[in-house]
Amino acid sequence: MQLVGSKSSQRLDEIGEGSVTLLPVEPEDMWHANNLIGPEDVVKAHAIRKVTTETKTGSTMSERVHTDLTIHVTSTFFDPGASQLHVSGTVIVENNFVSLGQYHTLDLELKRPFTLWKKYGWDSVAKETLSDALKQDKEGAVAAVVMQEGIANICLITEFRTVLKQRVESTIPKKRSSSSEQDSGMRRFFDKTLSTLVRSIDFSIPRPLLLASPGFVAGDFKRYISEEGARRTDKMMMAMAKEATVVHSSSGHLHSLNEILKSAEVMATMKHMKFSKETRFMDDFFDKLRKDDGRAWYGTVPVEKAVREGAVGRGGGVLLINNSLFRSMDIATRRRYVAMVDKVKEDGGEARILSSDHESGQRLDALGGIAAILTYPMLDLDEEDEVDADEQAETEENLVV
Repeated sequence: MQLVGSKSSQRLDEIGEGSVTLLPVEPEDMWHANNLIGPEDVVKAHAIRKVTTETKTGSTMSERVHTDLTIHVTSTFFDPGASQLHVSGTVIVENNFVSLGQYHTLDLELKRPFTLWKKYGWDSVAKETLSDALKQDKEGAVAAVVMQEGIANICLITEFRTVLKQRVESTIPKKRSSSSEQDSGMRRFFDKTLSTLVRSIDFSIPRPLLLASPGFVAGDFKRYISEEGARRTDKMMMAMAKEATVVHSSSGHLHSLNEILKSAEVMATMKHMKFSKETRFMDDFFDKLRKDDGRAWYGTVPVEKAVREGAVGRGGGVLLINNSLFRSMDIATRRRYVAMVDKVKEDGGEARILSSDHESGQRLDALGGIAAILTYPMLDLDEEDEVDADEQAETEENLVV
């Protein structure tokens, strides 16, 4: 993503309530745009509008015209597979082709700029999201193949999300068949997987490759890549095999990815990457939760109380919050979570906004989207609410009587 126009040389902390014009240059940028654009915002972008005109003879004629439209956003839809973003809303600036109040869906495109106004200003979370979008170092994406006999899931793990690029399926003869038939079936499977992998992911940019499977399938596939590279005298393929890391997994299905990212080999290879750190934070949280020592809490109310008391601060305090919570239609709810992030940073703690498109974010989502590791134990953070609820119920009962 690139910042264009008069704001291109401006510091992010000086944006305030103004607009920014952004240019998406790669598919990952559409994911960032989806996190930046929320309900109530205003977006101006290129649009194609179908216009019907009536001639003097009374006949009608339809044509598609190119124009710029400014809409008040009501919803967004992001297609992660195609990396396409559709922004819907009502037109607030009329022109020769559209009237005020008409409904339109903008299809944001690569290499076409769009302008974004945040209705309630650029808070700290929005600025951090914009800062992430503008980072130029995006070559660290990791390719992964999670496989077992006859099944291969080809993924691209970026700093912010995990994308399933392709799923390969092939029939492998059972072991009771002759060994030559099974070997032939595995070679066909490996050939299909390799060709799909090279077609789906650009390996002209050097990148780590993870091969994971139960048993020896991943190791055999790595050997197959090396042999094919030597047979074809393909330097890129030989480099792929050399850089590949073989990891054990319980199955070849996509849910095993979380297990793979926690392995020692992967941690050592990618310890600098954001998602690897987030996986460690989630593991640390669940370890403390199992100990039940009062240092791990989840849910909005208990975490908010801990943050308010300064228990998620300097000395190991970590706030884990899912980015989906910042897309609330209710601006007061969004501000509530932004205030928690700001308070934790002010107290010297670490606030991590996890992506719901990553395994760590999905684990957090199962806990309500928010959790915290406290610097010191706090007990019964959720008990007071139960007491209050009982008192409220008793009061309502007395009123009824």
